[in-house]
This record gives sequence, structure tokens and C-alpha cells, in this order.
Amino acid sequence: MNTFTYLFLAALASSALVQLWLARRHMAHVRAHRQQVPAAFAERIALEDHHKAADYTVTRTRLGMIELVYAGLLLLAWTLGGGLEWLDQRWRGAELGPLYTGTAVMLSAMFIMALLDLPFSLYSTFVIEERFGFNRTTAGTFVSDLVKQVVLALVIGTPMIILALWIMESSGGLWWLYVWLAWMSFSLIMFWAYPAVIAPLFNKFSPLENETLKSRIQALLDKCGFRSKGIFVMDGSKRSGHGNAYFTGFGRNKRIVFFDTLIDSLEPAEVEAVLAHELGHFKLKHIQKRLLTTAAMSLAGLALLGWLAQQDWFYNGLGISQASSWMALLLFTMVAPAFTFFLHPLMARLSRKHEFEADAYAVSQSDGNDLIRALVKMYKENASTLTPDPLYSAFHDSHPPAPVRVAHISGNI
Repeated sequence: MNTFTYLFLAALASSALVQLWLARRHMAHVRAHRQQVPAAFAERIALEDHHKAADYTVTRTRLGMIELVYAGLLLLAWTLGGGLEWLDQRWRGAELGPLYTGTAVMLSAMFIMALLDLPFSLYSTFVIEERFGFNRTTAGTFVSDLVKQVVLALVIGTPMIILALWIMESSGGLWWLYVWLAWMSFSLIMFWAYPAVIAPLFNKFSPLENETLKSRIQALLDKCGFRSKGIFVMDGSKRSGHGNAYFTGFGRNKRIVFFDTLIDSLEPAEVEAVLAHELGHFKLKHIQKRLLTTAAMSLAGLALLGWLAQQDWFYNGLGISQASSWMALLLFTMVAPAFTFFLHPLMARLSRKHEFEADAYAVSQSDGNDLIRALVKMYKENASTLTPDPLYSAFHDSHPPAPVRVAHISGNI
């Protein structure tokens, strides 16, 4: 143990304690407002639905607290407990050479971590989601998804890990810049390929068949100057009762996607208003801004890692006896969240700013009252709490709280 060990422990403890405190605040706040629907929603949300949202929120938050403690203990076991050191020494003994040893260590660690997280995924899907009437995932679908995810991780992740380690081993002191360029290129390729190649492996995407709705949507797209490869309905009901809408891809591969659950629950005018919001993100270049922000943050992170990777105290302070490029990557990705948690409100605030702007754009292109009605239905269908704790929400929510968002839209009508 060294000074960095104590710094890491302080960061881990402070971030965990603050998160647990925020979660307790959030649950207490939701419970305190459980018996009364907020005035702005009293005519649209029944008390029974408000109760369901409160209970669902508290249940998921409580599970999140357990996951947080579990993840913190696992992180300590991996680092100071010697887990990564043991895994590293086992693969070094195979004498595969630095490149393949590093790849094997990283893939093994990722596989074990995913396996250790599996119980929470199972409990969330088949207990909590089932209890509140959202789960439609069968055991067969769950296993099939898991197998596909593992195969994709191997097929896509392995070459990327090998490339990153090769760059780190052969590119001198500026390896972090070349890794960043490779990572950003890979991310853009994946962003382009996801809607056409990866997403269809998990869900069925069918062209929108409702001609009335389709004509309304096409008129809105023409009005906003948006060109896409199609309007698709995704069989989200295959796994969950939750609804959503989004657009994905870029360039000529842009696609607009509606969950079938959303199409079934909203009127055509409400669907149009939701789409106008999503188009606002496109028109106001929010996607590009988020990509640039991510690029800048990842560049800064890799530059910092470029320095840390040369410091013996970084490895020794986290329980690793032999410095290596793969251990630098693993340690950095595992411990960084403990140091960056307190930046969450800044990122959430930026995201909320974009949501407000997209809402304002939607009001300018469609009926704001339709957008409000659509959002209220989505809050109800997804059992989203209308009364989150403001401080908890500031750390965790990328979208404004329901009352604030609806009031903001009303002010723009």
C-alpha cells in the first residue's frame, strides 16, 4: 500500500457513501409524496398508477444500493484483494507473449465480471420487472441474448483490444493519442453500423405500416429537412412493456425507431410530437455535440493514463506487482468511476439542457399539448416517478424531472 492506495480508498468510500445517501434521500422523498399525485398530473394520472410508480422506483433504487455495495467490494477484491494480480500471473505463466497475454487477461477479467453481475440482471428481469408487470422476456430469450452478447464481445472486442495493446507497446510516448484516434474511428464505425448490423440480431425492425401515421411523420420529416433510411417499429414488447422512441446511426444510415409498445399506447398526433422532440436533437446538433464532448473527455482520460502507465506507484497502489499495458487499461477503467462520480451533475445538466431545447423545438414544429399528453402517458406506462428527489435527480437523471419538464413545455406553448 502507498499514498495512492489511500487516495483510491478515500475516493471509493466517499463516492459510495454519497451515492447511498442520495439513494436513501430519493426513496424517502418518493415515499413522502406517494399518497398524492402532483397537481399538474392529478387529472391524467390515477392514484393507483402513482402508487405503482413510487413502489417501482423504491424497489429499483433499493436494488441499486445493493449493487453499489457489491460492486465496491468486488473492486476491492480485484485490486487490493489480489484478484487481478492472480489472473495476470496465471496468464503470464502460459508464456503467450505480451500481446496475447494482455488480450487473454483482459478478456478473462471482462468475462468474470459479467458473470459476477449476472445474478442482478436475472433478479431485475425476472423478479422486479415481473412483479410490476413489465417483463416479457422468456428464459430462452434471456439466454439467447446472453450468448449473442458474448459472441459480439469476442468478435468485436478482441481485435480492438489487440490493436490497442499493439499501439501501446509499439508507438512510444504518444501511444495514448494513437489509441484515442483508433477508438474514435471504431466508435464512429459502430455508430454507423449498429442500426443495420447489430440491432437486428436482438430485435425485429419492421417498416411502419400505419399509412395515416406514416404520412403525418413523413410530412414532419420533410418540414424539418430530415432524411433517413426509414421509419421502423421495433418489437420491444418481446422483452418489456416499457416504451420509447429514438433515432440512430448517421449519414445515410439514419433510422427512426419506435417501440411497438409506444405506437400502441399513443395517438398519431402524440407520436408525431414525440418524433418532433427526437428531430430536435438532430436539428440542434445535440448528437454531434455529445460526440465531441465524449471525444474530448476520452482524449483527456487517455492522456492521463499515458502518464499513469509510467508510474510504478499506480500499479503497486492497486495491488499489481508488474507494470504492463493491459493492467494500465484494466486498472484505469475499473477505478476511474470512483474519481469521476462527482462530475455526474455537470454531465446531467448538459443533457437536460439538450432535452429542454429539443422540447422547445418540438413545440415549434408540432402541438405542445400533444407532447405533454404523450409524455404523461409514457410516465404512466413506464411507471416513472413524478416526484424524484431533486438532488438525487441532479446526479442521476439525464432528463428533467416530470413536473419541471411539463412546466417548461407549457411555458413554450
